[in-house]
Amino acid sequence: MYYQNALDYILSFADYERWPGAGYAERWDLRRMGELLERLGSPHLARKTVHIAGSKGKGSTAAMIASALSTAGFRTGLYTSPHLHTMRERIKVDDHLITEQEFADLVAELEPEVEEQNRGKYGALSTFEILTALAFLHFHKKGADFQVLETGLGGRLDATNVTIPEVCILTSISLDHTAVLGDTISQIAAEKAGIIKSGVPVVSSPQVPEAAEVIGNVCSEKNSRLIMVGEDISWEGRESTLDKQSFEVNGLKGHYHLAIPLLGEHQLENAVTAVGALEVLDIDQAHILTGLADVNWSGRLEILRQEPLLIADGAHNGDSARRLVESLKKLFQFNQSILIIGTSADKNSMAMVAEFAPFFNWVIATSSQHPRATDPKVLAAEFAEYGVGVQITANVGQAVAEALAQAGEADIICATGSLFLIAEVIEEIKGTPGERYPSMEPK
Repeated sequence: MYYQNALDYILSFADYERWPGAGYAERWDLRRMGELLERLGSPHLARKTVHIAGSKGKGSTAAMIASALSTAGFRTGLYTSPHLHTMRERIKVDDHLITEQEFADLVAELEPEVEEQNRGKYGALSTFEILTALAFLHFHKKGADFQVLETGLGGRLDATNVTIPEVCILTSISLDHTAVLGDTISQIAAEKAGIIKSGVPVVSSPQVPEAAEVIGNVCSEKNSRLIMVGEDISWEGRESTLDKQSFEVNGLKGHYHLAIPLLGEHQLENAVTAVGALEVLDIDQAHILTGLADVNWSGRLEILRQEPLLIADGAHNGDSARRLVESLKKLFQFNQSILIIGTSADKNSMAMVAEFAPFFNWVIATSSQHPRATDPKVLAAEFAEYGVGVQITANVGQAVAEALAQAGEADIICATGSLFLIAEVIEEIKGTPGERYPSMEPK
């Protein structure tokens, strides 16, 4: 089997990342995932696991933890979603992407088991479930010591929620995927906290009171130790440049002087959360320091070019938009600010617009090629409610060209709204094409 054939096969199933509005509890049943993995020899149970849920910062936190574990000499699998440029980014071992041939060979191995499982009583597997099984199988074949897993959506019913982890992590929880997970922080927190297992330690990023209460209650019910960043672990930011930011952490097991190449104060929260989890795993301080300093995680306050500055950031809800604006004000000096925005249709774009409208001098609305992309006319109408005029472009390439044409050398351009948008911006600037897939709707 060739790589493209493998992709075509996986994408022939229900791909709920690409189809907004799909049912959650009605469609997800972990029993079919359990049966499939048992048929494969239960590869998900053969290694130590770090499991991460949350609304924001999951991927960054996962990448930092995986980097430190690899630095400590552990062969470490990392499973994240979505990807920027290729499906293979989702499955890494020690920061090496699964190869096209490895991907294709695993799909060929999985195909008969998937077909058999889909004849069972628990419903057909989805694209994400098959990818998750593929990741478990890849980590098993590579002899990984650890696997660091980011949930795809929610937590309680997520396909990754079939392991018994060494530590569970809950990053910042805010209103996101409200049509799926619930329209209150408490409801969303309850879904995210569904990854907590009996007796397994939990490390939580700072949370709003409603989320903190839910997490605390679940930990009490599960007899799980709760470590709260901001209470049990504290930190203080130090120097911040365009290359890195340094900070100090008073952890569970010592005092750390750390630096990360990721920008923004929110990344300090993610880093301190990662430190707490790594302490639970008894990773030496030197490996934590080196692992965090060497982390590689694209598309988060990433500087793509200078004069004018062009920044790409994956902010995708109101809270992350607020943090993005705060970071731009603090980190950069500029004259005029230009926004390139494109969101996903299942997101609360109005919450993002409310944060962006007072800050940016010029707005260009566009849409990625992703089938979930919001019509830019919708975004223009939302900005109009704040008295902000918007230029609309048909695609990301045109948006980047317009922004660069308008910007002076001392101005700043920020592209944001979804990871799908910034992936195309990065590809446009670097001249590297990404994978494109047909719009798949559930069978």
